[in-house]
Amino acid sequence: MRIASEWEEYELLDASEGERLERWGNYTLIRPDPQIMWRTQTKLSSARQWSTATAKYIRSDKGGGYWDVGGKLPESWSLRYKGLTFKIKPTGFKHTGVFPEQAVNWDFCGDIIRGEIPLRNGNINVLNLFAYTGGATLACLSAGAKVCHLDAVKGMVEWAKENARISGLSDKPVRWIVDDAAKFLAREIKRGNKYEAIILDPPSYGRGTNGETWKIEDSINNLLLMCGEVLSDKPLFLLMNSYTTGLSPSAVKYLMEMTIGTRYKIQTDASEIGLPVKSTGFALPCGNTAIVRFPKKGI
Repeated sequence: MRIASEWEEYELLDASEGERLERWGNYTLIRPDPQIMWRTQTKLSSARQWSTATAKYIRSDKGGGYWDVGGKLPESWSLRYKGLTFKIKPTGFKHTGVFPEQAVNWDFCGDIIRGEIPLRNGNINVLNLFAYTGGATLACLSAGAKVCHLDAVKGMVEWAKENARISGLSDKPVRWIVDDAAKFLAREIKRGNKYEAIILDPPSYGRGTNGETWKIEDSINNLLLMCGEVLSDKPLFLLMNSYTTGLSPSAVKYLMEMTIGTRYKIQTDASEIGLPVKSTGFALPCGNTAIVRFPKKGI
């Protein structure tokens, strides 16, 4: 498991009985996590932390939920990670605008790009699909790449723009696109546009800008084949993250071989990503990531 252990302003304090206790800067939040099936003794020793949390997310029987605010919780605040700054805003679907476990993927993308930029005369184009609030976009921009950031939800793209602004990256070369991923890729193929790296974090289920239905089991194979068509002749990496239950790292690796691997010589590593739990010293699994690398003479 690759563990996001380098946060300073975020901590997973405890995980017990279907809930996470997390510190987001100066505020502590309790959020549900159905995979946490265990009861920890540490919950007893840290009972005060749990009982005095700033806010707790309560699920609704009708879907979604609400935040029960026990302390003084602002509408939004900022959280920093290695020079990047993110707007944190608790939403009606338990999320805050940042998936902290993704920091391991931001670090990977940034490190690879920084190492390759001098070798490629500063010319690395990155396509970030299902890009959410832009964590990977910021990491790539900060490392020197040009980024095309795409999400089907306008509000998420606006949130990503705000994150770029407060991170001091507004002047970096980025295209902000609100569109359906498959439709956009089809147009990019016709236009002949190419990218040295592709990042994607597809949902299990979703809808496009015009109500198009997305189901990962039905759509991901063709989408990856399209991604292969917009990779340059000297690709750097393709990174796909998934939170889909039942989609194992081994299955994702196989998927890469059957799609990207039919067009390029590739090396694929797939593993879980996770967060360290302060109270127990264990790591909480939080989805999985496949990283496709291309040998230097690769096609």
